[in-house]
Amino acid sequence: MPPLTPAATAPVAEEGTTSAALAGAYAAFYEGVANRQVFEWLPADPSVVLDLSAAGGTYAIEIARRGHTVVHVAGPESTLPRRCSRLHLVQAEVRDLGWLRSRAFDAILAESSVLSACLAFDQSLLQLAAALRPGGRLMLSVDSLVLGLARLAEQARWAELADVPAADVVLVPGPGGQITRCFWPEELAAMLTECGFAIDWIRPRTVLSPEAVNRALETDPGRLEMLVTTELSLERERQGESIGYHLVASATRR
Repeated sequence: MPPLTPAATAPVAEEGTTSAALAGAYAAFYEGVANRQVFEWLPADPSVVLDLSAAGGTYAIEIARRGHTVVHVAGPESTLPRRCSRLHLVQAEVRDLGWLRSRAFDAILAESSVLSACLAFDQSLLQLAAALRPGGRLMLSVDSLVLGLARLAEQARWAELADVPAADVVLVPGPGGQITRCFWPEELAAMLTECGFAIDWIRPRTVLSPEAVNRALETDPGRLEMLVTTELSLERERQGESIGYHLVASATRR
């Protein structure tokens, strides 16, 4: 089957249900979950880490503070200053990683769904595998098929929505018109394996719904840490399931 690419002329919802769901109190919860996932994943020993995350350098700064040497890929508009000698900034293209040196890194972090913008996703994975030393680890987050379906529905793209089950590749316009690639866990697992990785785990970023989290935090904002801890436990139990707007994976280069 050909890739599913919705028509570029259709209107794109700048502010829809998916944008609203990831705002408000839920945004603080989501950030807390992501931070715990990332920093629990980090190598225990000082390592050389490549950070591709589209998060304004916040991960890179904290990783460097924890004793790792970090290479952070910053966009041309970035004003992120050097905060310590272990943080190195480069301006480069994330969608074509051919500039990476072979076997240069112990770990690679690709947070904030940055690789969902890489439509040639398998090529990006091969380039990341080449940049890792044997035994090096990759952590990435991508848009899930759940998010893709929600965006198609809120944009009233009914024909494309109906074609999703038969599509080999699901490409969906997001806010601002950027096309992103959405994945289901089995697809992501197969691509990681084919590109030379052994899968540690694939999990939903969140299991608790935005409605449930917002309701709990409106009642008692002090429940945030408890909700984050509960979420981390739930996602381990629901490993490999298509739940939530994003998938998170950890894999080791063979």
